[in-house]
Amino acid sequence: MGRMVMVDEKFCFEEETQLTVHKTSVFYRGDGFVVYNPKGELILRFDSYYGPHGHPLPKDELVLMDATGNCLLTLIRKKPSLHQRWEGLLGEKTKNESPIFCVHRSSIIGRSNVVVDVYGDPSQEYHIDGSYPHRCCTIYNTSLESSSKEPMAEIKRKVDPSTHVMLGKDVFLLCLRPGFDSAFAMALVLILDQTFDDAYIDDDDAKEDPTHVALDSSS
Repeated sequence: MGRMVMVDEKFCFEEETQLTVHKTSVFYRGDGFVVYNPKGELILRFDSYYGPHGHPLPKDELVLMDATGNCLLTLIRKKPSLHQRWEGLLGEKTKNESPIFCVHRSSIIGRSNVVVDVYGDPSQEYHIDGSYPHRCCTIYNTSLESSSKEPMAEIKRKVDPSTHVMLGKDVFLLCLRPGFDSAFAMALVLILDQTFDDAYIDDDDAKEDPTHVALDSSS
């Protein structure tokens, strides 16, 4: 599969890449997420209270920004929605802006995976399997013509390379296949974080998913 550009080619890496995602403290103003590339450079961020230009955000609206605060994607929760449906807009929200993708749970009953539909390309669909509260899930590109699915990105716990100790769930890895848009992947992380609170852990989540497929088994 070639590059899958949803936002900008500069967020698509030529090689498999591990980004470090840090969920900032919920105890101070402006909590959210920051994302660093393998060189330790800030590339993406999300502030739960403020969007671009320091404007307060509506309750059901998320804005993913680049390192300088430019809006990349606006995520809007659709209500009412039993499937916890979200829509993604490219850039800042405007009156006539159309969404480029939507995200929803596959079922309202029990444990379910998450489906991502890309508008304008009915053949392009993604499924997210696993447990986000445990930071152990995979984003698959699925084929509507067959039952095949290809892992494109993975969320997993991070291990400190110097101490070999697993870090807390507020710091984790977003592992990307070559060409997969990291801004799009991080937008899906934001929606997962809203859909599956860390307190949401069912009986099946209490044990590691045996169907979990790693992108990089060496780490």
